Amino acid sequence: QVQLAESGGGSVQAGGSLRLSCAASGNTYSIYCMGWFRQAPGKEREGVATIYTDGGMTYYADSVKGRFTISQDNAKTTLYLQMNSLKSEDTAMYYCAAEFSSVSCSIYEYNYWGQGTQVTVSS
Repeated sequence: QVQLAESGGGSVQAGGSLRLSCAASGNTYSIYCMGWFRQAPGKEREGVATIYTDGGMTYYADSVKGRFTISQDNAKTTLYLQMNSLKSEDTAMYYCAAEFSSVSCSIYEYNYWGQGTQVTVSS
């Protein structure tokens, strides 16, 4: 089991920056990948960025490439999402997720989720 807790959300004007954090606890040494997802009102949840804990390979949604950066600390217990050049369409609840299985990671199926942190971008 892994517990995840996000922080760092808030309100910002378009063009601004925010950094989200996700603290992981529990069986963290079994985590194979972690990711950030978001869900705006009335829309489906979408994957934003993924990082594989061994090797640090990262993947991004086209909508955030070049603006967002996913990273983790050396202990691999804290996940970050640096968000720059924010747009109004980035407004959403952002969720941190973790997964133990390499197969599940490859198909973006995560079993462990945080409660979410709200990001609001005003234009």
